[in-house]
Amino acid sequence: MIRRVALSAASLLVLAAATAAHAKDAAAPPASAQDAEVSKVIVTAAPYGVSADALTASVAVLDRTDLDLAAPKGLGDALAGLPGVRSTTFGAGASRPVVRGLAGPRVQVLTNGVGQIDASALSPDHQVATDPGEAERIEVLRGPAALAYGGSAIGGVVNIIDDRIATQQPTDGMSGRLLASRGTGDDSYALSGAVHATVGPMVLTLDALKRESKDYKIPVYPESARQLALEGETAEGGAGRLENSAVDLETFGAGLSYVGDKGFVGMSIKRTDSTYGVPGHAHEHEGEAEAGHEEESAVTIGLKQTRIDLRGEYDADLGPFAKVRFSGGHADYTHTEFEGDAVGTKFTSDGYEGRLELVQTERGGWKGAVGVQALRRNFDAIGDEAYVPKTKITEFGAFTQQRLELDGYGYEGGLRIDTRELDSLKGKADFTNLSGSVGAFWRPTTESFVGLALSRSSRAPTESELFAEGPHAATRGFEIGDADLKEETATSLEATLHYGGERVSGDLHLYIARYDGFIDLRPTGDEEDGLAVYRYVQTDAEFRGFEAELAYRVWTDGQRSVNLHAGADFVRGSSDLGPPARIPPYSVSLKASYQAPMWSGDVEVRRTGGQERVAQMELPTDGYTVLNATLAWKPAGSARVRLFLDGRNLTNEEVREHVSFLKDIAPSPGRQVRAGIALRF
Repeated sequence: MIRRVALSAASLLVLAAATAAHAKDAAAPPASAQDAEVSKVIVTAAPYGVSADALTASVAVLDRTDLDLAAPKGLGDALAGLPGVRSTTFGAGASRPVVRGLAGPRVQVLTNGVGQIDASALSPDHQVATDPGEAERIEVLRGPAALAYGGSAIGGVVNIIDDRIATQQPTDGMSGRLLASRGTGDDSYALSGAVHATVGPMVLTLDALKRESKDYKIPVYPESARQLALEGETAEGGAGRLENSAVDLETFGAGLSYVGDKGFVGMSIKRTDSTYGVPGHAHEHEGEAEAGHEEESAVTIGLKQTRIDLRGEYDADLGPFAKVRFSGGHADYTHTEFEGDAVGTKFTSDGYEGRLELVQTERGGWKGAVGVQALRRNFDAIGDEAYVPKTKITEFGAFTQQRLELDGYGYEGGLRIDTRELDSLKGKADFTNLSGSVGAFWRPTTESFVGLALSRSSRAPTESELFAEGPHAATRGFEIGDADLKEETATSLEATLHYGGERVSGDLHLYIARYDGFIDLRPTGDEEDGLAVYRYVQTDAEFRGFEAELAYRVWTDGQRSVNLHAGADFVRGSSDLGPPARIPPYSVSLKASYQAPMWSGDVEVRRTGGQERVAQMELPTDGYTVLNATLAWKPAGSARVRLFLDGRNLTNEEVREHVSFLKDIAPSPGRQVRAGIALRF
């Protein structure tokens, strides 16, 4: 019954899109210079927004065009491949981004600048409650960004920006989008769309997403050769499908906003319902047919979240402030782990988060903002794997960011103070953290930008790091927290170089981050309940590396062009206890692309190195090379309709992502090809 409703909603979106597209001219109007400039502003970097080519931080952006061509996947898998970004890849259902070797609570995942209020940072098998298919744009800030978003952004920020609450009136009273695709390798399909319609100054938004995939094909035996050797076993069989890797996800949303000359205010509601399998994990229980024999049931996960958001912005003359911006959200989240048909463990998270920003009037190149942020969240776990006790989390933060742009150079800086209180059944913990940064930049020419930033970021421990005690099947360990943990502090230095010539452009980021009190999960050598015991400890650590991108225009002829794109990244992590676990190896890529009014396409070769520098009780991984290609056609050169064909891992390589907990028992998908259509109206 649920599936019929989802397809019916998608069918209505198809009908609306087709009708509107037929009624409009096939050729889209050219983008204005103002639109082009707005598209370059990175809103996640600072409340006042900074142009992408004037940032002292490392940033990546995926817009709706990029997301249309990206395969329907979880957040981490959708972003993997960006320089400095990998994915936790816990099967096809759950994935979170790994930024510069850091994951979990060190990478803050936001929706329109407000936290997810879910439990996805708790464990790698927990799916992020917002799907990339809902986004209009995703911004990724690599490296410390705690000044704007608190201690959980000590490793980076991923901001998923949707248009459910409209911020401007649609052209001609209605606008929207539709995407439909079908894929091989996992027998997948995906449908998503959104419609905006005006009634006077009010804008109504309706959106829906449905994606479903079966167990995906793999080119090798599920367990790696190293894992089999460790267990003293040999592979039985070879290529096939990865058992229990299917996904079924649907979301429905609606928003209503008032858009006036001075700003907007609106409210939205969204419902997410997802079911996905956990490869390589099964629950053993007594067999019914024959007493004394154990049978296994596949572990699947059901995620449900209802989320309500409120956002607004007002242009006002309030003394030194020119703009007031606020956002807030309430979410009710449930993550249920099923062992066959029986409920195993249930995780719940509900709470509120709000953010208020006052943007200063720009004077003489000086721009800035002040703001406050608050969160209250209730977490609970019930069942066999309730290894983290019921906890109430309360947070409050106040911050300011300032930037002075002079003739060819400038300065920037900021300060933030955060308090965090955790009240659990095992005790209480209170933290007060202070973070700050200073930076300077220089423009030697109009095409180039050089920046240097020094920051100190502080993060309070999480509920699992403090209070965990029990078996955690996702990590295959018995985890023990430490209620005496102190805050984790990182001092980082980052150098940035942008160059934006007509034919050649590029970015280079060099960084080093030293951690005082780095919180790490380390094996003790003991066993409990048949699992290796891991304990959260604090040590000193250092992460250093780089990200580089280069683009070269090989040939142009009117609106046709051939371009080359190259990218590379590397991170090395070390600590007093040895290398931290799951540090990603280097990667390099080369892509050739062709652009024309009707046709476009690209071919990419990506090489990811092996990783031999591993933590205790961690296996090395081999390197791999994958080939990807995309072809798109716009009928009559229309920007409103695009048909595409996308191929991933076309050479069917064995891919085991080193940062994944499942790398030795569940390889990434083999060859996959997807065809689809994207409409705009």
